[in-house]
Amino acid sequence: MARPRPTFPTSRSLPSTMVRAGLVLGLAGLAAGCNDGNWPVLNPDGPIAFAERELLYTAVGLMLLVIIPVYVLTAWVLLRYRASKENPDYRPDWQSNKVDVIVWIGPALIVIAIGTIVWDYTHRLDPYKPIASPEAPVEIQAIAQDWKWLFVYPQENIAAVNELAIPAGRPVSIRITSDTVMNSFYIPGLAGQIFAMAGMQTRLNLQADTPDTYVGRNTQYSGSGFSDQQFTVKAVSADEYQAWLGIVRESSDTLDTQTYAALAKPSQKVPVTYYSSVEPGLFDRIIEKYTGDRRRRMAQLDTYAGQFNCGPSDRQEVH
Repeated sequence: MARPRPTFPTSRSLPSTMVRAGLVLGLAGLAAGCNDGNWPVLNPDGPIAFAERELLYTAVGLMLLVIIPVYVLTAWVLLRYRASKENPDYRPDWQSNKVDVIVWIGPALIVIAIGTIVWDYTHRLDPYKPIASPEAPVEIQAIAQDWKWLFVYPQENIAAVNELAIPAGRPVSIRITSDTVMNSFYIPGLAGQIFAMAGMQTRLNLQADTPDTYVGRNTQYSGSGFSDQQFTVKAVSADEYQAWLGIVRESSDTLDTQTYAALAKPSQKVPVTYYSSVEPGLFDRIIEKYTGDRRRRMAQLDTYAGQFNCGPSDRQEVH
């Protein structure tokens, strides 16, 4: 008597529907991305963002060396051992040292390669590392508030809310802090994200090679106004940058202690605002508001430096 073949609860329509739905969604996503060109990570500008995209492509390429064989073998196994196959040639004895070596050594080498490359890029793309250029960097101070960004240009003694103008082709060095909870400063088209924390400062160096407009945002959830905490980044020519500075200097608003206190109150969808002058030392006073006087802060630094074995140059940016 012939042994009955096992039956499985299969559905021919469900996989087909899922595949079709996936293809439609994938094509719709690609079409949407191609229409508005809003893929800043894949279409970046400047040396920092280009290097980060290069790292992304390299890591994906190495991982595909594992992913593609896995998908091919999965399809092969499903086809070879499908329930509907006539005269299945099932052979359970697959013990093979060669297969074990391929399965374990290959992925291990890829993990080592990716780790080495990431280690190298992590040092090359240190956000504190100045960008080599014959021109001096534009110094900017970025302050996160609820729920807006304030940008102070200490070299020009001006400030702007929710708008960051930078000259294309010139490095920009940004000191970042927060006057509220933790935020995250991110311009996907120009550089990676850096946290903004109250009582501390971080730094990000970036550069836009060509004039263009980018979107910056806070990527760390910070409350009800988080979704609208975005700003526009205008990378413009040198002449247009000077013209923008002139427009800001003509503003009738100035940023003193009282004005800043009003601005720092929680508010949403704040329009772009210019300040023709800024009270000196505003950025440092915002940090000191959370850390106390300088003597106390330096004592904390000495403690941290001793714990982490940092030299003076390692902690000069930590407040």
